[in-house]
Amino acid sequence: MSNTGVAAFDKTVQTTNVWLNELMEELDWGDRHRAYVALRAVLHTLRDRLPVEEVADLGAQLPILIRGLYYEGWHPSGKPLKQKREDFLAHIGAAFKDSPEVPPEGVAWGVFKVLQKHVTSGEIRDIKSSLPAALRSLCSPLPLPEC
Repeated sequence: MSNTGVAAFDKTVQTTNVWLNELMEELDWGDRHRAYVALRAVLHTLRDRLPVEEVADLGAQLPILIRGLYYEGWHPSGKPLKQKREDFLAHIGAAFKDSPEVPPEGVAWGVFKVLQKHVTSGEIRDIKSSLPAALRSLCSPLPLPEC
């Protein structure tokens, strides 16, 4: 466990490690850095395809450290991007260009399963309804309760 002397920092490091461990378990990976790359790639890909208000709503529910990587490099003008499922998956795949055995769809599902453990079901529903139909199946690896 980290000991920065600032409780909020120590807690976010601990929480981020929980998320990465869960993602490693979902993807059956033993590599924490690879899990970080997967989390970052999916969050960035999702972020750029959500309306700005929805980006903020999701960001508000993320731990401080993960929120920082979520917003890293974000430019809200021209968002959301209108892209097809293949484009969404290609963006994730680009993060693993040196690892062609990594399936982008599996990575997306793994990250969304972790998100569903830690983000409210209402926010997951909002995210899903904000995306084009072709992308919705990627963000719903688990059944969601009806409104």
